[in-house]
Amino acid sequence: MKYHALAFLLGFILDMLLGDPYCLPHPVRWIGKGIIALEQRLLKNDGDRNEKRELKNGMILVVIVLATTTTVTALIIIGSYNIHPYFGVMIETLMTYQILAAKSLKVESMKVYISLKEEGLEGARKAVSMIVGRDTESLDEEGIRKAAIETVAENTSDGVIAPMLYTALGGPVLGFFYKAVNTMDSMIGYKNDQYLYFGRAAAKLDDLVNYIPARISAYLMILAAFFGGKNFNGKQAYKIYKRDRRNHASPNSAQTESVCAGALGIQLAGDASYFGKLVKKPYIGDKLRQVEHEDIKRANHLMYMTAWICEILCLLVMFIVIWLLEGK
Repeated sequence: MKYHALAFLLGFILDMLLGDPYCLPHPVRWIGKGIIALEQRLLKNDGDRNEKRELKNGMILVVIVLATTTTVTALIIIGSYNIHPYFGVMIETLMTYQILAAKSLKVESMKVYISLKEEGLEGARKAVSMIVGRDTESLDEEGIRKAAIETVAENTSDGVIAPMLYTALGGPVLGFFYKAVNTMDSMIGYKNDQYLYFGRAAAKLDDLVNYIPARISAYLMILAAFFGGKNFNGKQAYKIYKRDRRNHASPNSAQTESVCAGALGIQLAGDASYFGKLVKKPYIGDKLRQVEHEDIKRANHLMYMTAWICEILCLLVMFIVIWLLEGK
């Protein structure tokens, strides 16, 4: 447990400092390549569509990806600690670092901020298209700002707090289990003609594994808003959360989006276009003011504060467990 706590802290610090260098191999990219390879074998696009077959094959893909990911991770962790505890800590630290994505989320969303400032509308549309699933060709400046903020808010849970909680609870094995689920959902969990049945198992599992973490993330973000300074309103964050946390087709996505909207005093969500089709969506938050460029920075600051609060609380729980175990 002491080694796990140390690796958990060091991995978090590495993520905050380095993010995800594109020049280095990343396990999530390997998981993604595995999903693509399995999809090519299991999803037949020969015109002969069969709903039951696609549902079954989608479940087979989920089982194979999760079994492979957790088995490989467990073997690496066990083997590393068997070589030497310090070597095990080093490997677990690197794995924890690769599971978390706070710095990467900030870097990618700030590319949108910089593009809006320096490159104009077309550059900003291209930048935001890299981090959202919606169509971006017709977005105006406000739409681009909102899309970037919503991505930071939603991924505060999906990319930062949820993987942190799973890794704290079960080390990299559970951490990469979560990342595999999240990656499958982001690749095949769409309600379009291609993935409606094949991706259903991945999408439903993602909803399940994020259900509790999304709500924990929301309350941690509310706490961060209270301590965030003049740019954030903790009371408004809680008010909008209680009112708008269900204003999304996903049971989890609006949890942190509603907190962020309330904390900043802006309105998010609304209708959006996906794969050329307009999707009607309710608004989240009150339009107390216009969305500004600087709100992208503010959303990232709120995300970082939320991450630090979660890290401190997780370590505190670990230290209590260590103390209780040593007391026995």
